[in-house]
Parts: sequence; C-alpha cells; structure tokens
Amino acid sequence: MAEPFKNLLNAALVRQAGHHLQRAWPAFDRSRFEALAEGGLDTLELKARAGHISAALEATLPADFDAACGVLEASLAPASEGTPARPAVDGLAGWIVWPMTDYVARAGQVHPERALAALHAMTQRLTAEWALRPFIVNHPALTWDTLQRWCVDPSAHVRRLVSEGSRPRLPWGLQLKSLIADPSPTLPLLERLQDDPSDYVRRSVANHLNDIAKDHPGLVTGWLARHLPGATAERRALLRHASRTLIKRGDAGALAAWGLGAALQGHAVLVVTPAQAVLGGDGVTIEATLVSTARGPQALEVDYAVHHVKARGGATAKVFKGWRLTLAAGEQRVLRKRHALKEITTRRYHAGWHRVDLLVNGKVMAEAGFALALAGP
Repeated sequence: MAEPFKNLLNAALVRQAGHHLQRAWPAFDRSRFEALAEGGLDTLELKARAGHISAALEATLPADFDAACGVLEASLAPASEGTPARPAVDGLAGWIVWPMTDYVARAGQVHPERALAALHAMTQRLTAEWALRPFIVNHPALTWDTLQRWCVDPSAHVRRLVSEGSRPRLPWGLQLKSLIADPSPTLPLLERLQDDPSDYVRRSVANHLNDIAKDHPGLVTGWLARHLPGATAERRALLRHASRTLIKRGDAGALAAWGLGAALQGHAVLVVTPAQAVLGGDGVTIEATLVSTARGPQALEVDYAVHHVKARGGATAKVFKGWRLTLAAGEQRVLRKRHALKEITTRRYHAGWHRVDLLVNGKVMAEAGFALALAGP
C-alpha cells in the first residue's frame, strides 16, 4: 500500500527543522518548537499538518516579522534548479518548507513586501503557490507588479510560481473567486511565460489555461486561434495540454483548432468486459472498434466517459483520456484500455450500473456499461 500523503510531513522533518532553525538562530527554542509541532501531529491530514507546524513556528520565531523571515531564510538549503520537493542535508528543502510558507502567508499580510521576498526564496526549495494567494487577494497591485518582475527571474521555480500561484482553481489552494470571474489579470503573465525555456514552467501555464477553460471556454479557444498557428513544438505541446478539458467536453472551437471538429465518417462499437465488476478488483476492459467509411484519413480524438453512480441515485460523468489517432480510409481499428476501479481520495464509488460512453471528436458514438459491486460484506 502506498504511503499516505499526510506522512510527507512527519516528526523526523520537524526535528530536522528544529536543528536548522537553531543553527540559523542560536536563541531558537528548539525543544519548545518540536514539542508544539509534534504534539498531535499524527492525528492530522497533510494540509492540517502544515498549519499545525506553522503555528509552532509562529510561537517560537522572533516576534519581529522581518527577523523571523531572516531566520527562516537562513535555515534553507542552497537553491537548486532540480526537483524542489526533495529534502536536503545542508538546510531545509522539500515538504517541510510548506509550513514556513504558511507562516509567511498568515503573519506577513501587514508586511507584504517582506513576505513576498521570503516566498521568493522559499519557492526555490519547494513551492509557495498556496502562500502567494492571500497576497493576490489582499494586496493585488503590489502582487501583480511583483509577478511581472518574476516572469524574468533566473530561477524556473520563481517563474513557475507566477503561473501556478495565480491559477484560479489551484488544487489545495485558496480559490481566487475574482480570477474565476475575470482571469484577465493573469493573461499578460501567461503570454510572457508560454514560451519559457523550462518545461516545468510551461506545464504550469498549460494547467493555468486549462483552469480558465472551465469557466471561460471562449477565451481559451481565442487563445488557441492566436497562438497555435506557426507554434513551435514546445508551444504546441503546451496548448494541447491546455485544451484537454475543452476537447473532453467536445468544444467545437477547440476541436476545430486541432483539426478534430468533424464527426466520424463510419461507425463505432463499444464493449466493456466483464459486465459485472468488483471495486478493488481487476477493473474492466474498454474495447472500441472504429470502422471508417471515408475516402480519406480522419484525425480522431477518442475518449470515454464513465457515468459514476452517486450516493442518492443518478450519475455524474467523468471523461477519461483514450486514444489520439489517424484512421485511414476504409480502415477498421480495435482499441483497448484497462480501466481501474479502485478507491481514490477524490472519488467515492457506489454500487450500481455504470454507463460508459465512447466519445469520438467530442461526440457520443456508442455506449455500453458494467454493474459495479462493492467489495466486502
């Protein structure tokens, strides 16, 4: 069984933090910090653990915010362009930095310039994407000016923070309702970053645009119309990833931008086996047969939607990526994919009939399904 996410923050990391904080500030009350941070830590989930350790920091760092930031910055490991989530031996890096950014976000609202400078350092050792968001809400002018400068920062981690920290619907983060309603403040930033030399940054831009597509599809299809013609391979990959929600929804503008707007000329058959499946078992096999009646090749995006049974009846559809292919004139092609049926933190399964739709270029071309039983008594 995989290690629970919550254990990314644990007592060993608390003690490591105590060591490096005391190294940075000899007067640091390490024993009190560790007692506060470790007390009750095992009972909490990951995000609550970050807040719990953050409160222990606030109780033991200098009362002066500038001095407190100085201690935190001095405790950090040297910045690296490598994976920021890895712990280091010569200073703090990785998941233990999350509580530090949380402290800065809460205590720094009355000192926003100093706080943003601290986040600039911390994001290079993990990420400050969650901590940045309260500053967008409470200090928009300062924060947008700062993000404009950070677009050309030497660190890819800082440039990524510009995009990731301002995503309207960032997972685990404070929802930025003003940007959900009107994402225009972020668009100049995304335009500057979409051709960034770092794939790490470009992938964040793609996810940001995909967030926007959920609420403003026309804005993103317009973006595709402007930025896809003549795009480099790297930009095309970014824009393709940014289009994924629109393509799953069968958005006509997005499909047309990628040459996928036409319906399948031919017919499709969908088979799901076994007809009776058990949660936690071997899953089901999705088998789609496509038959072309066209005189030329067809570019196809083939996905499938599973209609998950809800607790109170009814169902809600979730689209899963399938295949991207070119079907030759008169060709018959069989596509197969194993679909897992296991408990995950973001989805709760319920017993019953699960319809499966086959989507070809966003249009339902066939359907089948399976009956799901829950394991155990």
